[in-house]
Amino acid sequence: MDLYMMNCELLATCSALGYLEGDTYHKEPDCLESVKDLIRYLRHEDETRDVRQQLGAAQILQSDLLPILTQHRQDKPLFDAVIRLMVNLTQPALLCFGSVPKEPSLGHHFLQVLTYLQAYKEAFASEKAFGVLSETLYELLQLGWEERQEEDNLLIERILLLVRNILHVPADLDQEKKIDDDASVHDQLLWAIHLSGLDDLLLFLASSPAEQQWSLHVLEIVSLMFRDQNPEQLAGAGQGRLAQERSTDVAELEVLRQREMAEKKTRALQRGNRHSRFGGSYIVQGLKSIGERDLVFHKGLHNLRNYSSDLGKQPRRVPKRRQAARELSTQRRSALNVRLFLRDFCSEFLENCYNRLMGSVKDHLLREKAQQHDETYYMWALAFFMAFNRAASFQPALVSETLSVRTFHFIEQNLTNYYEMMLTDRKEAASWARRMHLALKAYQELLATVNEMDMSPDEAVRESSRIIKNNIFYVMEYRELFLTLFRKFDERCQPRSFLRDLVETTHLFLKMLERFCRSRGNLMVQNKRKKRKKKKKVLDQAIASGNVPHSPGELEAVWPALAEQLQCCAQDPELSVDSMVPFDAASEVPVEEQRAEAMVRIQDCLLAGQAPQALTLLRSAREVWPEGDVFGSQDISPEEEIQLLKQILSAPLPLILTLSIGQEGQEEQGAEEEEEEDEEEEELQVVQVSEKEFNFLDYLKRFACSTVVRAYVGLLRSYQRNSAHTNHCVVKMLHRLAHDLKMEALLFQLSVFCIFNRLLSDPAAGAYKELVTFAKYILGKFFVLAAVNQKAFVELLFWKNTTVVREMTEGYGSLDGGSSSRRAPTWSPEEEAHLRELYLAHKDVEGQDVVDVILAHLNSASRTRKQIIHHLVRLGLADSVKDFQRKGTRIVLWTEDQELELQRLFEEFQDSDDVLSNIMKNITAKRSRARIVDKLLALGLVAERRELYKKRRKKLAPSSLSNGEESLKDVSQGNLEEEEHLPEEESDEDEEKGQGSEAEQVQGSSFLSTENLGQSLHQEGFSAPLLWLQNCLIRVANDREEDGEWTVNDFRRTGVLEAVGDLVKGWRTSSFFTSLLYGYCPVLGCSQAVPLVPLTEENEEAMENKQFQQLLCKLGIRPPASEQETFWRIPAKLSPTQLRRVAASLSQAEEEKKLQPELEPKVPGEQGPNEEHCKEHRAQALKALLSARKKKAGLASSEEEETPGGNEQLKVAPKKRQLLDSDEEQEEDEGRNRAPGIQKKKRFQIEDEDEND
Repeated sequence: MDLYMMNCELLATCSALGYLEGDTYHKEPDCLESVKDLIRYLRHEDETRDVRQQLGAAQILQSDLLPILTQHRQDKPLFDAVIRLMVNLTQPALLCFGSVPKEPSLGHHFLQVLTYLQAYKEAFASEKAFGVLSETLYELLQLGWEERQEEDNLLIERILLLVRNILHVPADLDQEKKIDDDASVHDQLLWAIHLSGLDDLLLFLASSPAEQQWSLHVLEIVSLMFRDQNPEQLAGAGQGRLAQERSTDVAELEVLRQREMAEKKTRALQRGNRHSRFGGSYIVQGLKSIGERDLVFHKGLHNLRNYSSDLGKQPRRVPKRRQAARELSTQRRSALNVRLFLRDFCSEFLENCYNRLMGSVKDHLLREKAQQHDETYYMWALAFFMAFNRAASFQPALVSETLSVRTFHFIEQNLTNYYEMMLTDRKEAASWARRMHLALKAYQELLATVNEMDMSPDEAVRESSRIIKNNIFYVMEYRELFLTLFRKFDERCQPRSFLRDLVETTHLFLKMLERFCRSRGNLMVQNKRKKRKKKKKVLDQAIASGNVPHSPGELEAVWPALAEQLQCCAQDPELSVDSMVPFDAASEVPVEEQRAEAMVRIQDCLLAGQAPQALTLLRSAREVWPEGDVFGSQDISPEEEIQLLKQILSAPLPLILTLSIGQEGQEEQGAEEEEEEDEEEEELQVVQVSEKEFNFLDYLKRFACSTVVRAYVGLLRSYQRNSAHTNHCVVKMLHRLAHDLKMEALLFQLSVFCIFNRLLSDPAAGAYKELVTFAKYILGKFFVLAAVNQKAFVELLFWKNTTVVREMTEGYGSLDGGSSSRRAPTWSPEEEAHLRELYLAHKDVEGQDVVDVILAHLNSASRTRKQIIHHLVRLGLADSVKDFQRKGTRIVLWTEDQELELQRLFEEFQDSDDVLSNIMKNITAKRSRARIVDKLLALGLVAERRELYKKRRKKLAPSSLSNGEESLKDVSQGNLEEEEHLPEEESDEDEEKGQGSEAEQVQGSSFLSTENLGQSLHQEGFSAPLLWLQNCLIRVANDREEDGEWTVNDFRRTGVLEAVGDLVKGWRTSSFFTSLLYGYCPVLGCSQAVPLVPLTEENEEAMENKQFQQLLCKLGIRPPASEQETFWRIPAKLSPTQLRRVAASLSQAEEEKKLQPELEPKVPGEQGPNEEHCKEHRAQALKALLSARKKKAGLASSEEEETPGGNEQLKVAPKKRQLLDSDEEQEEDEGRNRAPGIQKKKRFQIEDEDEND
C-alpha cells in the first residue's frame, strides 16, 4: 500500500507525532493526543483492517513508536500510550481476522498484515528496545503488592503481551532462507532478550509465589522462545558430538554414498561404445497397446525396465478437501551462542521454576481461570522440558509436579476430547488435530520418562515407576487409547508427523507393557464390558422372542403340579431365603424396575416348573419391598402365598413390560416407518466394570485389523525419509502381528509388496537391513502359501481381517462349523420348494401376515422372520424386503365405503361419552385407535384430537337433606345407580380410588382422631404451626397438579390400560396391579416426597412436639426414614385431592374452635357464674359434637349387619361406605346434628371448599 493511498486524517495524525533527526527523535506537543487518536482509529477499522495496513505501510512503528519508546521513557503517560498502541499493532493476524480467510480478497489482506508483522519483528530485534522494556518491568516488579497500583499491573501485562506478540510472528522462510547454525530473525530476537536481561525477569516471574497471576503469560512466552528447538539437540549443545550422533551421521553419509555409486554405475551401463543418433523402435511382444496390436516402444532398451503405462499421462488432480495435511511445525538448529543461552535457560527453569509454574498453571486450568485452549501451552511445556531433563541429566525430582497418574489422566482426557471434537467439528478439524498432536507428544514424553525411571539406580525411583505403571496398565482407557487413534486416523487432517509420533508412542507402550507382564507373571486389569439389555419394541415381539403368552387352559393344566410342589416347599423349614437375591444395590437399574423384574422372574420360575425357586424369590422380594404388600403381607399364610403365586402365574407380565404413555400411536407410526430390520430387539448397553487376568497376546490381537495395518504401511512407504528409530517401530509392530500372532497373511497386499520391491531394488538397501530381512520373510511366507492356495494372488488386491486370514491359511469354509451359531443355516432344495409352496398358497390371503403363516408351517424351528424374507427376495418371489413390512393393522388404505361407514358411525355416536370406543366396536374393518383418529382428522370431522377424548361425568353431592340417614341412603343409591350407567372402566376407576391408595385408607380410618389432635393442639398454642402445615399441604397439591402427576385414571385415559385389554381385566383394579404399573412404567410416577422444612422457631418446636408428630402420622406424613434424613416428608403417593382433604380436616378443627363460643348459650345449664363449671359444660358440648360424628361414621355398619357390639363398629367403617361418603357429605351430616345457626355457617364453609376443589 503506497503512502499517497493513506487516509488524510490518519496521515495528519501520524505527522503530529514528531520527527527523527539523526538518532534523536523530537516529539510534537500533540504527540500524546495523536497516539490516542491512532488507538481510536484502530478500534473502528473495518474487516479488511485498513487502518492497520496503512500504518504498516507508513512504517509508523519503526520510524516513530520505537524511537519514542527508547528516548522518551520518562514521559510516563506517553510511554503507557505507546505501549498500548504497539500491543494493538503487533496483534497476531489470526486474532485480527478470527481465522485464515477463505475469500481471496480477504486472504490478500491477511497476507499483507502478516508481512507488516514480520517487518515489526525485524525492527524489534535490537538490544535497545528490549533494554527499555526490561528496565521498566524491573522497576515495576521492585514494588511490593501494597505499593503497586492498578496502572502498574496493567503496564506489566501490556509489556508481557508485547513480548508475546513479537515472538508469535512466524518466520518468513522465503525471505530468510537461513541454514542450520545461522542466526535467523527469531534468533536475533532471542539474543536481544538475553542481552537485555529480560530472560532473568521471566525466570523470576515463573519462580515467585507472589507473581502467580502472570503464570500463563510467562508460559506462553517461554513456549514461543523454544518454538523451533529440539530438546534432545538443545540438551547436548556445547558438549561435543556424542558417539551415537557420530554413528548416525556416518550411516546417513554411507546411504548417500551407496546411492551415488549405484547411479554412476547405472549411467555407465546405459552408455554405448558407439553413439547413435537413432535410438530405434521396438515391439514388446505380449504387451498390448490401445488396440489389438503389440506395444511399440520408441526408446532404448535400457529404459524398458522403467516403462509404465502412466508415462505421459496427466496426473489426476486431487481435490483440496482430500489432500493430505501439510506439516506446519519446522525444527532448525539455531546459532551456537543462542543454543547455549537457551540450554542454560532450560536448566535454570527446571531447577527453580518448573514444578511451581506447572502447578500454578494446572490450577488455573482446573479452576477455569485461563482462556480457551491455554492447556496446549501446558502440554507443550510438559513434553519439551521433560524431554530436555531426560536428555540432559535425568533427575525425576525436577519434573515431579507432572510425573503422576493425575497428569496421565489429564492428558488422556484432553486427548480424547480433541479426538471427539475433530470428528464432530469438521470445519476446524485441522486445528483440533494439531491440539491432539500436542497432547500425544505430552503423553509420549510421560511414558518415556516413566520408562527412564525403570533404569534408574535409585530403588525409590524404580518403585515410583512401578506404581505409576501399575495404575496406567490397570485402567482400560489407557490401553484402548492407541487403538482408537489408529482406527480414526485421517491423513486429510492429521499430518504424517502425527502418525510417526503415534507409532513411536505405541511401540514404547507395548514394550513397557510386555516387560511389565513378564516381571509380574499374572497381571489383573480393569475390564469394561457392555452388557446388552434387550427391550421389546412392540407387543408382537413376545411371540418372536419366545415369550409366548400361555392360554388360560394351559396354565390351569400346569397349576396342579405346581400347587403340590408349593405345598411341600411351604412346609419345608430348611427353605433358605438367602439363596435368591431379587435386588442388586450396585446396579444402575432403578429400584422400581428391579421390583418389576423380580415379579417377572417369579413368573418365569413358575412357567419353568421351578416351584421352590419361585417361592423363595417371592419371600425374598417381600423382605426387600414390604411396602404396598405387592408380594404379600408379612403375616401371610402359606395358603395365601400359594394363591398369590397362582395369580402371578396367570398375569400377562411380559406385555406390561412394554406399556408406555401413548404407545399405541407410537406403534402405528413406527410400523409405517420401520423396515423389516426394525423388528429386531432394541439393545440398551450398560457398562459393567470387572477385573480379569491380562494376556498380552490377546491385547496384541486387537491391533490385527486392516485399519491399523494400513496406517503402518502408509508410514513405511516413506522409509527413506524416516529415522532409523521410526522404521524400527514400524517393523517391530508388523513383526509382532506376522510372527507372534502367526498372521503373515495380513501383509499379503499388493501395496505392501510394491514397497518391498522398491526396498529390495534400492541401491542403499544395505542401510535398511532390518527392513530387508522382514520383507524377505513375508515374501517367503507368501510364496509358500501360494503353492497351496492359488487364490492367494487374487487376495493380494484386498486388505484382510483375521477371519479372511484364517480362511486363506486353513482353507475356505473351514470356519463354517465354528461359527454356525452366527451364520444362517443353508436352505436345502426340499426346504426351498416347501417355502415356495407356502408363499404361493398364502400370499393373496387377506387379513394375515404371510411370513407369520410360513413361520408357523415350516418344519425347521431355527428359521427367523428375517431369514425367510431375505430368502424370498433371493428366490425372486418378492422384489424387496419392504414388501413384508409388519404393519399395525395390515390395512393401510381406506376404501370409499369404509370412509362412508366411518362418517356414519361418527354422526351416530358423536353425542356419546366415548365416541372413539363406540366407533371401534361397530366398525367393520378393524383398525387401531391411532388410524381411526388420523382418518377422522383427515376427513375434517373433528378439528383436534381432544374432541375425541372420553367425557367424564362429574358426581355432585346433594346440598341438603332432612336427616342423616336419608342423606346417606340417597347418596349411596344415587352413586350406585350412576355406576350402573357408567362404562365398565369408570366403575373400575371408582373401585380403584377406594382400594388402590393406602394413604386414603389411613386418612379415612383416622379422620376422627385427627380432629381431636388438631383441637388439642390449637388449645396448646400451636395455631400458627397448624396454619403453616395446612399451607404446605395446599402448596404441594398445587405443584403436583401443575406437574401433571400420573394416576391409574390417567393411564386409562391415555389408552394404556386399553392396550392390555381383557388379559388383565380381573385384577387391574387392585393395588397389586397399580404397584406393578408404576414398577414397569417408572417414568409415569412423577411426584416425589416433599420435605417439611420449618424455618421459624415456633414451627421447629412444633415439629419436635410428640402430639404434633402424632398428628402428622395420622395425616399420612412420613417421618425421617433413616439417619440421613432430617425432615418429615409428604409422601409421593398422596394425590392433590387427598392433600386438600387433609388440609381441609385441619381447617375443620380450627373452625370448630371458632364455633365453640356459639355453642355455649345453646347448651342447657352451661351459663353460670362459676368459670370451671362453664369449662366442663364446654367440654361436654364438644363431646356431644364428636359423638354425633361417630354415630354417623358407624351408621352404615349398624344398618347392614345389625349385630351387637356397636362400639366396635364405630371404629372402622367398610371401604365401600368410605368411598361413597365424601367429605362434603360428612360435613353436612355433622351440621344437621347442630343448631340451625351453626348449620348455616358450616354450609358456607362447604361452598368455599367446593369452589377451591
